[in-house]
Amino acid sequence: MVSKQITLITVLSLLMGCGENTTQESVNENLENMKEQISAPVAKKVPFEMEIHDHKRIDDYYWMRDDEREDPEILAHLEAENDYLKAKMKHTEAFQEKLYNEIVSRIKKDDNSVPIRKRGYWYQIQFDGSQEYPVHVRWQESSETQEVLFDENKMAEGHGYFSLGGYSISDNNEIATFSTDTVSRRLYTIEFKDLVGDKDYPDKLMDTQGSAIWANDNQHVFYIKKDLQTLLGTEVYRHKLGTEQSEDVLVYREDDETFYTSLSKSRDGAIIYIHHSSTLTAGVSVLNADDPLGSFEPFLPLEENHEYAVEKLGNDYYIYTNWNAINFRIMKVSSDKTSDKSAWTDVIAHREDVYIQDLTAFTDQLVIKEKENGETRIRVLTLSSGKSNNLGFDDPVFSASISSNPEISSDVVRISYSSMTTPPSVYDFNLTTGERKLLKQDEVLGGFSPSNYQSERVFIEARDGKKVPVSIVYRKDKFNSDGSNPLFQYAYGSYGATIEPSFSGPRLSLLDRGVVYAIAHIRGSQMLGRPWYEDGKLFKKKNSFYDFIDVTKGLTAQKYGHPEKVYAMGGSAGGLLMGGVLNMAPELYLGVGAHVPFVDVVTTMLDASIPLTTGEWDEWGNPAEKDYYDYMLSYSPYDQVERKDYPNILVTTGLHDSQVQYFEPMKWVAKLRDYKTDDNLLIFETDMEAGHGGASGRFKRYKQTALEYAFYFNLLGIKE
Repeated sequence: MVSKQITLITVLSLLMGCGENTTQESVNENLENMKEQISAPVAKKVPFEMEIHDHKRIDDYYWMRDDEREDPEILAHLEAENDYLKAKMKHTEAFQEKLYNEIVSRIKKDDNSVPIRKRGYWYQIQFDGSQEYPVHVRWQESSETQEVLFDENKMAEGHGYFSLGGYSISDNNEIATFSTDTVSRRLYTIEFKDLVGDKDYPDKLMDTQGSAIWANDNQHVFYIKKDLQTLLGTEVYRHKLGTEQSEDVLVYREDDETFYTSLSKSRDGAIIYIHHSSTLTAGVSVLNADDPLGSFEPFLPLEENHEYAVEKLGNDYYIYTNWNAINFRIMKVSSDKTSDKSAWTDVIAHREDVYIQDLTAFTDQLVIKEKENGETRIRVLTLSSGKSNNLGFDDPVFSASISSNPEISSDVVRISYSSMTTPPSVYDFNLTTGERKLLKQDEVLGGFSPSNYQSERVFIEARDGKKVPVSIVYRKDKFNSDGSNPLFQYAYGSYGATIEPSFSGPRLSLLDRGVVYAIAHIRGSQMLGRPWYEDGKLFKKKNSFYDFIDVTKGLTAQKYGHPEKVYAMGGSAGGLLMGGVLNMAPELYLGVGAHVPFVDVVTTMLDASIPLTTGEWDEWGNPAEKDYYDYMLSYSPYDQVERKDYPNILVTTGLHDSQVQYFEPMKWVAKLRDYKTDDNLLIFETDMEAGHGGASGRFKRYKQTALEYAFYFNLLGIKE
């Protein structure tokens, strides 16, 4: 499978809501409870002057940055914020526990993934009871005896945070690489495991990106080592089994600090790829997997503003490319002419109204994921006949993606599917007939019935006349046509990341209490194709904020929610969105959740030492250039905090966050406390053990979800 290499900043799907029969008296009561007389932490001010482009900024809270995360004063302040949150939310503790148990009770405890077949083995992920982590197993096609590859529960023992970055099996099926992170900085240690005997491999590869790709000799692997300051994966190394990491050979170094690097292997096992990607440019270098001592060669020399990825099929490559095709097209070239673009031929021509998202090749078929007017379509093109057909799905608004399909010769394609009312499902579609077979649909316990819920897609007109698609879901018997329901609105809107209308089990706790939940597919995503993304970045970034605000106004005008019961939420770059919306239209929202928020835009983008900064210049702009500086400063949430009223705000972060450093939300909260003229609640939680994705584990993560739900519910007087 190929897809555009976009650095996605992990999105947190944390929701809120309220219920029916809420009285103003109960609202006032609960707001007063939450405003219990306890002093919020007051951060000291240490003016720090920054000057560029003949413009001076004073940052009173710059001192909060500690790259080592060891400063006692900073840690004490974060703990004081956590204590303040606990005190303010103490009266909701029983409700939090109820919400947590409610969410967890819907999850089937003993559960297994649909097995995947590769090289004569079936691979499966298994969950057992209340264990936080899965067990990875496999078995041979000729045997039903399972062998445990990795038991993450045992591996996680003694660690507050644990992540298995992934594993890779050698071509002879005898050795596995696996990577682990126990800090949540996304710095993985790669190790090796003997799968057929009791051999102990002492090899340890430190500070890596996590994945290791086997050469076909079963002796060499390729991996990426990270820069410890910027956390960018800049160096590709070749490692020989049984040797020290110090002996590894550097085979590629990325010198362009705006590029990200990753590795993969072609599905036929013949080629190892190095993927090079920035916001505007992408391509690959290739190596014969039978020749690990050889050199990587460019498939096509990188060209500015040209993004492509490849899928190998026999002696040909199918190319996913935006060459003279803003919404991408599929082309074909023989393996001996890849660098000659004149030899590339169209397989699926560019269409201005259809955005091609993904491609997977089989022996006689191409499976393509595309969008038209925001609606997903999975299409099968038969190469021998040139005929195509669309795979059929049932819901009017849904999410579908091409799943793991490791075997090119398979006669079926596996598709992952869900909708806002249909739990995650796995289908196999026959590539010839289109016949579908449901292999699994996640069981939602507690009497869940899709028929109780309704999903819709509407378009809201933005201030410049553009129509913004919005995906909506609500419980039918809780929906009031008079517009009295509480409305929760979520969006992301950056990097071209498209938030699909998919299912959420925890969200049922909101819908069942009368919340109308809406995803605003604002500019900055690619819901309406690549131009929709281009219209929401760089000097057009404010369109993302305006779209979100205009969607709020439009939804309440159409009576999907009450204008005094609107909540907004976003995480990471969606947290930037929340910060901008808070400054631009605070009066529209009763409450806002900003999770791991990217809010100190200018300062971060001026500092190339901060992880991920350089790779983001093509998304936001480089403020070392005055035009970008001026524009970014005009919306940067931290810089635009004003002395005015703000709504109730919940902010979350992780101390070890590698994507958005903890000090951005920490500084923002301190400044908001100093500037805001209201007595609305502002609370801030730092997970002292986690990073960008929050707590690890299957169930533990929902403790924070329950806290956040309780925060939102209390704003409206909902106690159960």
